[in-house]
Amino acid sequence: LFSHSGCQIAISPDTEHFAVDWLGVEVTKATLGIIGMGSIGYKVAQRAKAFEMKILYHNRNRRKTEEEQAVGAHYCEKMDDLLQQSDFVLLVVNLSPETRKLIGKRELGLMKPTATLINISRGAVIDQDALVEALQKKTIRAAALDVTYPEPLPRDHPLLKLNNIIITPHIGTATVQAIRMMAEEAITNMLAVLNGQPIPSEVVPK
Repeated sequence: LFSHSGCQIAISPDTEHFAVDWLGVEVTKATLGIIGMGSIGYKVAQRAKAFEMKILYHNRNRRKTEEEQAVGAHYCEKMDDLLQQSDFVLLVVNLSPETRKLIGKRELGLMKPTATLINISRGAVIDQDALVEALQKKTIRAAALDVTYPEPLPRDHPLLKLNNIIITPHIGTATVQAIRMMAEEAITNMLAVLNGQPIPSEVVPK
C-alpha cells in the first residue's frame, strides 16, 4: 500500500517535493496471523520468518510440532484470538460454505485499528460490504486484495474509491514459470489417467 502510493507520488507530473512525514509500517517483528495454514500458508510463514515476524495461525487441523517450530508459528485454536493480536491478517483458505464471508463486520471489529487485512484466497471469503465500512470508518488500517467478487469489480464499486486499499487482478500465480509448472502438472495428471496410473495431484474429498 505504502510503496504503491509512493510510486504514484514519484511519477506524478504534479509532484514538486517529497514529504518528510511519508511513513509506512514495519513488517519486521510485526505479528502475522495466517488463517489457513495449508501448503501455501506454510510457504508464506517460511518467508515471514526471514522478516523475524511473530507468526500466529488458525487452521482446521493443527500442524505437526516440528513444522510449527521450523517457522516459529503459534497455533490459535480460536480465530478470534488471532484477529485480536495480529498486525497483518492473511487469508489463505479454500472457499466453502464454512468459509464464505468468514470475515465480516464482527471479525473486522476484533482486529487492531492499525491492522491490515490481506486476501489471496477467494473474494467471497470476505463480506465486501463490511470491509468497505471498516475501511471507511478506519476500523482497520488497510486492506490488500488479490481477489474480489465479482472479478473485476464494477467500476463504480465503493472499494475502488478508497485510498487505504490495494486491489490486484488475481495475479498471485501470474509468472511465466508458475503458469508453465501448472500446465506441466495438468498434463502429467492427464497422461496418468489415460495410462491407468495413479494421479499425482488427485484431490481426495475429506
